[in-house]
Amino acid sequence: MEGYYKNPEATRNCIDKDGWLHTGDLGLIDKDGFIFIKGRSKNMLLGSSGQNIYPEEIESVINNKYCVFESVVIEDNGKLIALINPDYDMIRAHKISNKELARIMEHNRKEVNHQLPAFMNVAKFVMHPEEFEKTPKRSIKRYLYTADIANK
Repeated sequence: MEGYYKNPEATRNCIDKDGWLHTGDLGLIDKDGFIFIKGRSKNMLLGSSGQNIYPEEIESVINNKYCVFESVVIEDNGKLIALINPDYDMIRAHKISNKELARIMEHNRKEVNHQLPAFMNVAKFVMHPEEFEKTPKRSIKRYLYTADIANK
């Protein structure tokens, strides 16, 4: 990429003087040279013991669970909270009650915590009834979802 069209300031902010493109993505390279994106630097949360926590990494596990459409992981007083938008089509198709959905989500939370390191454990799932607001490229506008929403 040579830069942003007619936007030299944006170009200066993402391409350094040596020509390196800074996307904000953070990842790792394994022993075979494969690159794995862990998350975005602006989304990183700092764990209570100083660990870097990438919400996207947790969300990718949550989003593969039964009855989950999408999720956003936020931090609230040192604890990780997952806002969950349930898969309502699946819920209707299987005639799942609210009580049963709560049981399923608690089971999902325990499974997620079992799959992830302890410092990434999610303290609770909070149901979010609407689809999360997204950018034109379909990324969740995570800045709209804070601990205030989880505590309502």
